[in-house]
Amino acid sequence: MAAIQALRQLKRPCKINLYSDSAYLVSAFTQGWLANWQRNGWRNAAKDPVSNMDLWQELLQVSGKHQISWIKVRGHADHDYNNRCDQLAVAEIRKMRSQTAEQNDTAEKRDEIR
Repeated sequence: MAAIQALRQLKRPCKINLYSDSAYLVSAFTQGWLANWQRNGWRNAAKDPVSNMDLWQELLQVSGKHQISWIKVRGHADHDYNNRCDQLAVAEIRKMRSQTAEQNDTAEKRDEIR
């Protein structure tokens, strides 16, 4: 989802270095997996349906107009960009948990009033 969201932000075709700690994501583009999945009716090498096919199709759509170099970085290996992404993800998780807790508290209070 992060790659999709990032590419959606680009308003015109761009030349991009896209860094990811996901070997699955990077390999899908650099090792020809996506082309194989499409050719095989969105089935993987084991003939099983590709997981998250809808996200892969959306990623193909949003990436198609750009020149992208897919670059694999080791996760938790002190890479500046990867560290920043981890910080943003953790902050967003905390924010979502806080909002959920607040919503639950509000719902409980409404139930008590009834």
